[in-house]
Amino acid sequence: MTHSEPDGIADLRPVVASMHRQQKAWNWYDWANSAFYTTVLSVMFAPYMITVAGRAAGCVDADETCSRTVNLLGLHLAAGSLPSYLTSFATIVSALILPIVGAFVDRSGRKKWHMAGYAYAGAFFAGLLFFLKDDNWQLGAVAVVLSSILAGCSLVSYYAILVDISTEDERDRVSSRGWAWGYLGGGVLLAVNLTMFLLHDTFGLTEAMAVRLSLLSAALWWAGFTLIPLVRLRNYAPRNVVPVQGTILQRSFGQLFMTLRDLRNYPMTLTFLLAYLFYNDGIQTVIYAASTYGSKQLKFDQSVLIATILLIQFVAFGGALWFGRLAGKYGAYRSILWGTFAWMAIVVLALFLPERDVALFVTLAIAIGIVLGGTQALSRSFFSLLIPRGREGEYFSLYGAAERGTSWFGTLLFGVIFQITGSYRPAIFALIIFFVLGAIFLLRLDPRRGIEEAGNRVPAVV
Repeated sequence: MTHSEPDGIADLRPVVASMHRQQKAWNWYDWANSAFYTTVLSVMFAPYMITVAGRAAGCVDADETCSRTVNLLGLHLAAGSLPSYLTSFATIVSALILPIVGAFVDRSGRKKWHMAGYAYAGAFFAGLLFFLKDDNWQLGAVAVVLSSILAGCSLVSYYAILVDISTEDERDRVSSRGWAWGYLGGGVLLAVNLTMFLLHDTFGLTEAMAVRLSLLSAALWWAGFTLIPLVRLRNYAPRNVVPVQGTILQRSFGQLFMTLRDLRNYPMTLTFLLAYLFYNDGIQTVIYAASTYGSKQLKFDQSVLIATILLIQFVAFGGALWFGRLAGKYGAYRSILWGTFAWMAIVVLALFLPERDVALFVTLAIAIGIVLGGTQALSRSFFSLLIPRGREGEYFSLYGAAERGTSWFGTLLFGVIFQITGSYRPAIFALIIFFVLGAIFLLRLDPRRGIEEAGNRVPAVV
């Protein structure tokens, strides 16, 4: 005897199963693009670009201690500072472009194609980094700027899709799994590439070729795994689109200006953006400064630092999943707030770390990995609850712009404090101000009110 549903009650199991398949497919883009951020932007590109640009500038050792300059569009830039300038330029341009991209995405019923299009264009330019060699640094400069901007554009569509494929109660779990999957994917490829780099003689490679192959592998990884969400994800029709006249580009600008004007109607959304702006800047600066602090202040050699980088990457995988469970029990808002308190404790402990104490350094790295994965994953999902339906691309572009447009504050403070004091200890401790300000804004936020003002359903646990 077959089971049948009672009259008037639909069988939702196929719908739920389909949604879970969409969520699993969505996770794969975190896995795909994280390789670019870890292998290229975080580890391999900057030291190698300094070497290549230094060689072009005529430095004997072609390293970051060289004060000679290269000419970039009439500007004479120190070879050792070139990667920082390129990253800053890409960040500023992204902050200007992303809101326009977001408005365009909201008006399109082809979000996954936008995501994949930007991803493949970004992977193409990332692949050109393979040709960064000898003293030919110009192609690499153009390639890293364009690939960084395009990666940010792809994430606008990717984040907007999260709202289409998950309910308010599922959002934290889905985002946490995606973020965890990203850390795992990025960590796997980085481990392979660092092995190839450290043992390049064993593989019959020069050090430069090992780096170039690593850069190329990140581009191929990014492009290859993007196929999975492209094939498996569905496109969803746009909702609640604000009527604006003109071409699609004019309508995109029109929606952007309308959203910026209407943002004052969502004070809790704005409050969270300000909180995120500060505590995320602190997070990014801690990650940026960790290797410098470990090598220059704590006197660890390169092998310890490389092992620590990989450890943080894999611990962050578990941290994202654990914070997802924490949010399921206590809510994303509380979990993020606790995360900012944990970051305060981390920078205080970093201040007192003794030199060459590997055990304590690794312990602190584990703490960083746990909180790193969790706060970033839940920030994405919690912000999605504060977005008016149909404006996901627009608001996530503001989220990305807030992150990218101000991410230099922390590194500037770190550098200034070091210049004043001559020590990295007060410089790393000074970053606590970003977590304190982030926590202050979070404490001023009423999550339930913010979700209701955005027109979304309040999850069972906030």
